Amino acid sequence: MKAIELRLETPGDQETIYALTGAAFRDMPFSDGDEAELVDKLRDAGDLALSLVALDSDRIVGHIAFSPVSITDGTCNWYGLGPVSVWPERQRQRIGSSLIEHGLAEIRARGARGVVLLGNPAFYSRFGFEHDPRLLYPGPPPEYFQRLIFAGASPQGTVSYPPAFG
Repeated sequence: MKAIELRLETPGDQETIYALTGAAFRDMPFSDGDEAELVDKLRDAGDLALSLVALDSDRIVGHIAFSPVSITDGTCNWYGLGPVSVWPERQRQRIGSSLIEHGLAEIRARGARGVVLLGNPAFYSRFGFEHDPRLLYPGPPPEYFQRLIFAGASPQGTVSYPPAFG
């Protein structure tokens, strides 16, 4: 098996990304079932700031999306990570971790000051994410909303995702 290749999404990838994202979240208990539509809505609205795919022998096996977020304290250049998707039969093979690591490096190189996400603290802490009680996202259990700072002080306030998130 050849090594996983990571690249930017290109025209023609959308159908596979949609199918992949739907399959990846289909049996997840925390899923709303709208993750595939979410990626399309972000792309259509111009809010897909970074979209990477993972390929194995020219087949897309994973995807990660980043979109801009706003914070009530006015902090700029922060992004939301997610969704991250890997075909169910290819999960637990470090494809998602590779996408996260590469995506974080890429969004940082593009000037991001930080990234937020909603996810399992036990998983995302390995990438440096941590819960900050001064950064709020109403709804889910607070400890699942986490941030990673690249530059500057930690923002304080409520985070809003693009309208596609509903």
